[in-house]
Amino acid sequence: MALPPESTPAEADLELRDGSQIRLRPIRPDDKPQLVRGFERLSRDSVYKRFLSPLTALRPMDLLYLTEIDHHDHEALIAFDRRSGDPVGVARYVRSADDPVRAEFAVTVVDDWQRRGIGTALLRHLSGRAREEEIEIFTALLLAENHEMRGLLEKLGGFSETSIESGAMEVEGRL
Repeated sequence: MALPPESTPAEADLELRDGSQIRLRPIRPDDKPQLVRGFERLSRDSVYKRFLSPLTALRPMDLLYLTEIDHHDHEALIAFDRRSGDPVGVARYVRSADDPVRAEFAVTVVDDWQRRGIGTALLRHLSGRAREEEIEIFTALLLAENHEMRGLLEKLGGFSETSIESGAMEVEGRL
């Protein structure tokens, strides 16, 4: 990745390129209501691009999976608007069971906060956490039409397409 990963302390306050202020921290089990609030602020298009299916709501089992994590093999960072306290983005990785130096990652930013640098900040901090956990390669499965994520990965550099099939593509990059 072209951007150097950063080590993520328990919490970090960041200023985005448009001057907006966010607080970034590891996700906790008590963040379930915040994830629901953030999910409700996603357009159908954003939901489809993130989950590769037309989810209409996060189920209790989804919320368990997304918030009750070990912060080692599965890490997630959540970003909040410092002014309102609203959730504005999440980035996560899940380590591969077959290859412990690889992890699949995903980033979600609520629609009205996209294109402000949150995805970049989340990925930068997430990659720092991954390196601390001896992960060397990030992979992702995304829709070929997900131009926002493709643009972010192009900006970061170092990611390449490894396969394209049925409108989806797999990418990977070294940390």
